[in-house]
Amino acid sequence: MHPLTAEWISKAKGDFATAQRELRARSSPNYDAACFPAQQCVEKYLKTRLQEAGQVIPRTHDLVVLLNLLLPVEPAWTHLASDLRARTVFGEAFRYPGFICRPYNGA
Repeated sequence: MHPLTAEWISKAKGDFATAQRELRARSSPNYDAACFPAQQCVEKYLKTRLQEAGQVIPRTHDLVVLLNLLLPVEPAWTHLASDLRARTVFGEAFRYPGFICRPYNGA
């Protein structure tokens, strides 16, 4: 594993832990505050795979752009496009008025 890959993984795990802490808050959980690090976790794992594939990692938060760069090395990931499109919104929209992040109910 490339040393930079380990750094990407460490940062992704940190984002995941941050999102989990907020989702588990017993008093006044802030779901908006969980959405952003959740999106960041996915972004960093996609960039981790780009790093391992020896590709240039672009400065973008668009998960679909990252997926499209990965499809030549991970063609089976095509089915992730619609989910990643929805999760890209988490990177910005929920940080500003007009959008509300709600807990996932499994539906």
